[in-house]
Amino acid sequence: MVGNKKKKIVLYTFFVVVIIGVSYILFNEYGLLKYFKIKGELESINMQIETLKEENVRLQNEIDSLKNKIPAKIERTAREEYDMMRENEVKIDVNEK
Repeated sequence: MVGNKKKKIVLYTFFVVVIIGVSYILFNEYGLLKYFKIKGELESINMQIETLKEENVRLQNEIDSLKNKIPAKIERTAREEYDMMRENEVKIDVNEK
């Protein structure tokens, strides 16, 4: 009976140590939960970086076309961004409801 009681104590102690160890691994400052959170943030940041790289390429192409003085590009930019018009053109504003 005393041997059986010692086995139970050792078993309970083992389970408590395992539970404490698993809790520490999951919830400490550098635990698995924090790891997965940071991993998700890293993936999100990498996606943002790729999006910004694509936008940079697009903007660099636009800069190059403006530097090379491509007339169609200059006219489109003047019309879209600066609301410029040619002589004898009439501007019509369309308001959507």
